Amino acid sequence: MFGMGSQGGKARGCSRPQHGGRAARNGMAAPVLLLLLARLVASTWHEGSGYYLESHTNEVYAEEPPPEPALDYRRVPQWCATLSIHRGEATCYSPRGSSYRSSLGTRCELSCARGYRLLGPSAVRCLPSRHWSGMAYCRQIRCHVLPAVLRGSYVCSAGVQMDSRCDYTCQPGYQLEGDRSRICMEDGRWSGSEPVCVDLEPPKIRCPDSRERIAEPGKLTATVYWDPPRVRDSADGVIKRVMLRGPEPGSEFPEGEHVIRYTAHDQAYNRASCKFSIRVRVRRCPVLKPPQNGYISCTSDGNNYGATCEYLCDGGYERQGTSLRVCQSSQHWTGSQPLCAPMQINTDVSSAASLLDQFHEKRRLLVISAPDPSNRYYKMQISMLQQAACGLDLRHVTTVELLGQPPHELGRIREHRLSLGIIEELRRYLHLTRSHFNAVLLDKAGTDRERYIAPVSPDELFVFIDTYLLSEREAARRAQSGDPCE
Repeated sequence: MFGMGSQGGKARGCSRPQHGGRAARNGMAAPVLLLLLARLVASTWHEGSGYYLESHTNEVYAEEPPPEPALDYRRVPQWCATLSIHRGEATCYSPRGSSYRSSLGTRCELSCARGYRLLGPSAVRCLPSRHWSGMAYCRQIRCHVLPAVLRGSYVCSAGVQMDSRCDYTCQPGYQLEGDRSRICMEDGRWSGSEPVCVDLEPPKIRCPDSRERIAEPGKLTATVYWDPPRVRDSADGVIKRVMLRGPEPGSEFPEGEHVIRYTAHDQAYNRASCKFSIRVRVRRCPVLKPPQNGYISCTSDGNNYGATCEYLCDGGYERQGTSLRVCQSSQHWTGSQPLCAPMQINTDVSSAASLLDQFHEKRRLLVISAPDPSNRYYKMQISMLQQAACGLDLRHVTTVELLGQPPHELGRIREHRLSLGIIEELRRYLHLTRSHFNAVLLDKAGTDRERYIAPVSPDELFVFIDTYLLSEREAARRAQSGDPCE
């Protein structure tokens, strides 16, 4: 704010007692004294101040008050008070030149320093009333206090003053969206707009380490357990959901490699994933080869740790050696591989039952009876069976021949001869007559399954066996290996 100067006071005159004699003597000199008094007053005027100064003498003056002096405004250099504006500047233009800053008619343009705003008129004039035409002052430019930022803060270089710069930061786990800095401008407003702190950082998730497990004995799977993943949110610490893609801990995993994935979501729906692998290894022994004229029946997968393999021989062959072998954890089989040797038929037995027991669960028997070797049906039947020897052996069929009449009756199994007592027991047991051609088919349990009074073709015989007499194991093996006789 700037100040104005005060107006000058009026001049005061002095009077003293007069003596009549001197007045008479000096009657003619009165006009001359008044003129001298006016000059004396004029000589004590301080230019530009507006004040009169009294002159004290011992002289006696006339009683009439002096007239008001006629002021020359053009000659007064300081008519108004000197301008002074705090934090600002006044640029004045006087009619009398640049050295006159407050004479009558001077015009001053007012401005403020940077960071301040002028309140009041921007220009004033020195008036005849010895006052300036207006009042003004400089006020500091200040912006409003910035609001607090949720999950963040700011630091300002100079508070809310002009040119103050406020830099924003967010709490750990949050990222700033918007203006990172705002500056208080000359119009009292902040630059930019208010930023926000948002959670854009995904949570931290760490899965368990990958692992390998050995399948359990006799199985191709392993039961695997693991701890849940470690999940941490870098913002507010809240995890909304953790999802598992894959089997649960404690599940059985088959042989091979399996990938387990976990996905975590925080409250801002940021997502993070991790994964680890589970490898299940099956300890395996070398693959066993079936013996010649035999096959293998194994548990589990056939050659995995704990699997058991049984050696079986085709009909008409007998196993020689170990019947079972087990795959050990060392990946080696117990025992050694057996052989399937041709079945040894013992005809030196005491009864027909003992003879048949040798074929129990091994061979089927086709018992042919004829009055004599020259029988037409017998010759036809033997001829057809000789041509189908492979199919008979494939179906584990052994032919037993009973021919002629006692005492020259003949009984044989291939090259093995039967005693007359065994022949007689077989005929009674199977109800076979000597008077004409007939035949009977026995299964591996020795049960009578089919009878023929005329020669039977190999195809008819094979269809019956394949349809009614094959066990599940035989059927499966036949389906796997096919028909080698074709």
